[in-house]
Amino acid sequence: MAETAPRTLILACGALAKELLAIVELNDLDNLTIECLPASYHMRPALIVPELRRRLDRDESTGYDQIYIGYADCGTVGELDALIAERDDLDRLPGAHCYEFFAGQTEFAAMHDADPTVFYLTDYLARHFDRFVWAGLGLEDHPQLLGDYFGNYTTVVYLAQTNNPELDRYAEAAAERLGLAYRRVFTGYGELETNLVSIGPPTRRST
Repeated sequence: MAETAPRTLILACGALAKELLAIVELNDLDNLTIECLPASYHMRPALIVPELRRRLDRDESTGYDQIYIGYADCGTVGELDALIAERDDLDRLPGAHCYEFFAGQTEFAAMHDADPTVFYLTDYLARHFDRFVWAGLGLEDHPQLLGDYFGNYTTVVYLAQTNNPELDRYAEAAAERLGLAYRRVFTGYGELETNLVSIGPPTRRST
């Protein structure tokens, strides 16, 4: 009798794609298939659930033993929870948002309670700050809105998944542009890796 791992599909936000694929490779999680929706859906959350429905309705989804959604609510206003409740084969990766995925639920809650005036960056957001934050919020064309958006923040905290000097520079530059203090916290892949490993190992046997 040979051990086999359940075939698992992870449907996730494109902002997590690089980290998810790295975790799969580092831990030899060959039974996990990673598929990501465009990261730009963060700016248009109404597209997330309809696109997930289209993907789940494709025939190849039926070949998996389990399917996980790599999103929090992410602006879907409860629609994602409703989708998950409709199907017995769906579950969600734990965590309220990507910051919790990396920092850990307990650790992030403690950080937020200690200082709720922090604006957080991940590797992805540091790399794409201009696109998703500066241009995404309209600051490229309307820099006078900076105070309206960030007037109540005091610090940028970069939750770093990797030790990458280039990303460090990007994160520091982002803090400078926002006129905020800067701090770096190395998280690695955090609970995102822990959770993927927990669903990746063999859990059943076949003959």
